[in-house]
Amino acid sequence: MKGYIHLYTGHGKGKTTAAIGLAVRAAGAGKKVFIGQFIKGMPYAELSALKKLPEITVKQFGRGCFIENKPTQEDINAAREGLTDMAMIIPSNEYEVIIMDEVCIALYYNLFTTQELLNVLSNRTENLEIILTGRHAPPELYQIADLITEMKEIKHYYNNGIQAREGIEY
Repeated sequence: MKGYIHLYTGHGKGKTTAAIGLAVRAAGAGKKVFIGQFIKGMPYAELSALKKLPEITVKQFGRGCFIENKPTQEDINAAREGLTDMAMIIPSNEYEVIIMDEVCIALYYNLFTTQELLNVLSNRTENLEIILTGRHAPPELYQIADLITEMKEIKHYYNNGIQAREGIEY
């Protein structure tokens, strides 16, 4: 089966959730899935659920969450290490679905370049499904993606002072 590149971007909520839903669906069909989470290094609730699915492997390439601050050299190193890992995983034929969660945010914060990411993606096998997520997707990803979903925030209770809730937002 031919694989495609999906891009889930935009300023609305649900990009990672959509990608994880696809991962669960793929695992239910017996496919092996790798999820590389850029930026993220905290224990999110979805990680507990995904650990129960042996078809899914998750690795975080972040140290916490610097989104409101400037990334440190350690943040840059963690993201670059993640990209190096992805460069080995993508052509390995070990997985049928690979998710690069928040990779667009890593690009936005210049943790590595769009060209470096494109070089890694160029080594994918024809049957590999790749999902890229995150706000601020650069035009180059729009060009290579076969499926693009832009999440648009219409209304969000955050704007009324509601904090992120465990099991819902994280």
